[in-house]
Amino acid sequence: MPPNDLKGLVGDTNSIIASIIWGAIGSGFAIYGWKRNEMIPLFGGIAIVAGSYFFANSALVMSLFSIAALAAVFWLKKHY
Repeated sequence: MPPNDLKGLVGDTNSIIASIIWGAIGSGFAIYGWKRNEMIPLFGGIAIVAGSYFFANSALVMSLFSIAALAAVFWLKKHY
């Protein structure tokens, strides 16, 4: 495979870094929810990890989705 074809396979650096960061944050929320038997952080963490997978082409869309999911987790945790 020529080196030019690897860019399409891997994506850009910003998306990879954003995916690693949001995946780690989502994993932390999922583990916290699993250990404490709390569904809101568990499913919020799973949603963030899934978002970092499905929106891997755009770091901006991935970050906006992850921030919205974090806000939803904190809002739901506060009100329920």
